[in-house]
Amino acid sequence: MGDVVNLVVVGLGLVGRRHADAIKRLKGVRLTGIVEPNLTSEDIYDEYGVPCFASLADLFALSKPDGVIVATPTPSHVELGLEIISNGCAALIEKPLAVSSVEAENLVKFAMEKQVPLLVGHHRRHNPLIKKAAEIISDGEIGNVRAVHANCWFYKPDHYFDQAPWRKHKGAGPISVNLVHDIDLIRYLCGEISTVQAQSAPSQRGFENEDVASVLLSFENGAVGTVTVSDSIVAPWSWELTSGEYPIYPKTSQSCYKIGGSHGSLSVPDLTIWKHGTERDWWSPITATSIPREASDPLDNQIIHFAKVVLGEEAPLVTGLEGLKTLRVVEAIGEAAQSNSLIKINDFAELHNPDDVTSVHAVTA
Repeated sequence: MGDVVNLVVVGLGLVGRRHADAIKRLKGVRLTGIVEPNLTSEDIYDEYGVPCFASLADLFALSKPDGVIVATPTPSHVELGLEIISNGCAALIEKPLAVSSVEAENLVKFAMEKQVPLLVGHHRRHNPLIKKAAEIISDGEIGNVRAVHANCWFYKPDHYFDQAPWRKHKGAGPISVNLVHDIDLIRYLCGEISTVQAQSAPSQRGFENEDVASVLLSFENGAVGTVTVSDSIVAPWSWELTSGEYPIYPKTSQSCYKIGGSHGSLSVPDLTIWKHGTERDWWSPITATSIPREASDPLDNQIIHFAKVVLGEEAPLVTGLEGLKTLRVVEAIGEAAQSNSLIKINDFAELHNPDDVTSVHAVTA
């Protein structure tokens, strides 16, 4: 990557700061501004040495960056994304892409019509261990995927909710807040999800939302899956505590995903393949092989990838359409938990999003 790509970060909360800090230390990219109405220009310049803008309008009135990273609360994603794309600027928007798939579809279609890159910050796909897992599966190492189980159990302390009371309200439970990450990886590794069923239980802390849910998935390729998620279970089995991706979480030696195939099984993130010997036979010895992989910060990898997309050197790994598909599944899970019914993803998409986004993507990709 010979050229330097100029990037701007919108929103300087915890995630926004991680993006800004990464851009400052990475080669090939340059932080040229920050959009943050709640901080002074002096504060931003003292910390990052770049100008601070109160709005995107102020930014685009004075400069034209190559790409903009949006790390603001989800309700503002679509409005900001539309403004960025209107200015012909590539956008990387944190997940989830929008509050609803209806809003997300409008943004995705607009980006496709303008032929401006729109990426979604599902950064876990940029983790080398996930790339290796995808390679193992696509190379047929475990045969055809037949089943997957994901465990997403962790305990959020009371002060987590007290610091941001919106986390106690309906729609802010672990289905919508946390499961979007895991559903995206399940789609990436195991294929498109065709139907969902779900059960949830009310928060034992007395909040409006659920604090535990169980999900049954079926896939277009014939596989099935189960997922359980809770923010009120003390356990070592979650991506946060098993992947070592973010040092603020204490790492355990466990795995949170188990992917079963016709010739073997794979656990993630420890990347252990389980196989019988010459015969697939439950009476035959079964062996475990740990697969080596590189280690690097997926957030850094995502920014480098974003820059390469801007330069036309790579196709987006997580397009706006990918973010939309993941959001549709999570929404369907929430609806299934409320209605205790089986939800077909295609029917759900047609009901809530009557226009065909896929056909637009096929034309402009």
